[in-house]
Amino acid sequence: MGESPDLISDLPQSILENILTRLSIRDAIRTSVLSSKWRYKWSTLTDLMFDEKCVSPATDRAVVETNLVRFITGVLLLHQGPIHKFQLSTSFLQCRPDIDQWLLFLSRNGIKELVLELGEGEFRVPSCLFRCLKLTRLELCHCEFDPPKSFNGFSSLKSLNLHQILVSPEAIESLISGCPLLEFLSLSYFDSLVLSISAPNLMYLYLDGEFKDIFLENTPKLVAISVSMYMHEDVADFEQSSDYNLVKFLGGVPLLEKLVGYIYFTKYLSIGDDPGRLPITYIHLKTIELYQVSFEDANEVLVLLRLVTHSPNLKELKVSASPIQLFPLEEESFDLFERDCFDYKLPRLETVRMTDVSGIRNELEFIRFLMGTSPVLETVIVTSSLSDKDARMEMVVELLRFPRVSPRAQLLFLQD
Repeated sequence: MGESPDLISDLPQSILENILTRLSIRDAIRTSVLSSKWRYKWSTLTDLMFDEKCVSPATDRAVVETNLVRFITGVLLLHQGPIHKFQLSTSFLQCRPDIDQWLLFLSRNGIKELVLELGEGEFRVPSCLFRCLKLTRLELCHCEFDPPKSFNGFSSLKSLNLHQILVSPEAIESLISGCPLLEFLSLSYFDSLVLSISAPNLMYLYLDGEFKDIFLENTPKLVAISVSMYMHEDVADFEQSSDYNLVKFLGGVPLLEKLVGYIYFTKYLSIGDDPGRLPITYIHLKTIELYQVSFEDANEVLVLLRLVTHSPNLKELKVSASPIQLFPLEEESFDLFERDCFDYKLPRLETVRMTDVSGIRNELEFIRFLMGTSPVLETVIVTSSLSDKDARMEMVVELLRFPRVSPRAQLLFLQD
């Protein structure tokens, strides 16, 4: 009997490459044993992704580290052609000189996407990285990042993700402003940082850390913002100014479609003198999510009202109340919801979800305001943090009394 035809090896080159790209680098190399036609097909792969699964597991960490270094070095030595993407995700390699050599090799091979997710250590990004001028995506985790003075930025970079990086604020700002095509920016685990962001093509911004102040100086194309702001003990940790942070941070983002804020973000936005009506209307903003809002703080409630009433096409609103009183408050001599808020309408609002509601007056008045100004409202979900059954029942009775301008509005009351 004759040998069966090798149907796979005779497939078009583009299909064979597609098969290889769907395999891990370890399995792609193993295809070399299939036939002579497959022997070095893997060596032209343009996307290389490595982690500790590339080598056999071992109880001795040093063994895994040594084997992983040998594996990656061997792959790069046998590789042919350009490398567009290099990803290294492992906690086993932290401060190895081998990484410097790999990056030097990549800098000479047209690297476009570089992802280094290393374990906590003191890895200092080598100077050759700043010669990778074709980079379109850069992700660094647990590194020290210190660009040389001669570095003018990555002119082709579109995505930048820095996680727990040791770097000066000036270097971050210079890097961002030196990437004119930047569309995606994520900065996380930074401490006591005052940051100015100038990125005319930026569309997606994600911030997570102890930011003392943030200036969006030139970000007119932003469509999505997510911010988690932390601080130690006192609101004074934030930079104090008469300038209204809500305007300073969100006054120049006319195309914004989604806003998400965690922890102390609403507190940060509330600092400064409220101007009344905002100088901007967010006509594209459809989703607002604000978590841990202190409804006992009139200034935070004002931030919430300003955002909602200046977003005429808002469809979805999610708000969680702060479960603990964290800041000293002053009694207000006015009713926030009787000044001018009921002159507004929310013509597109369909869904409201309020969580951790304890039944204080500003929480209930805010829900009353939403139900009384939203003609197409469909669902209001209220999740209570109250443990007392009688108190929960009183809240339900009061909520059911609120007038609804939408005939389709349904109120759902849930218990945490």
